[in-house]
Amino acid sequence: MPNLVVEYSSSVDERVNTQGLLEDLHQVLIDSGLFEIESIKSRAQRYHSWLIGEKEDSEDFIHLNFEMLSGRNEEQKRELSRKLMSVLAEQANTVYSLTINIRDMDKNCFIKVIN
Repeated sequence: MPNLVVEYSSSVDERVNTQGLLEDLHQVLIDSGLFEIESIKSRAQRYHSWLIGEKEDSEDFIHLNFEMLSGRNEEQKRELSRKLMSVLAEQANTVYSLTINIRDMDKNCFIKVIN
């Protein structure tokens, strides 16, 4: 049940192939071997309104939120974060702020239904 959400300011579209970036980040998750491939979900969310410190909306950002069921160790999560950032930094080196957050989801509280 890994979920990758790429959040980005609309100004990023001018310089970054966001669909290509999403596909490459998704591939990192597939290649990691940490997840069942059919359970990996990736999507992008463009924001038209944002503020960054005192720069307000004069600077842009890409932020990756990645959630997965608990069970991976810290080194696996750090390595995954490094690989995701490598792709992000390579393809979006003109974007002001690049950040990643990886979170564990509680297995005991997660519910999934496939129809």
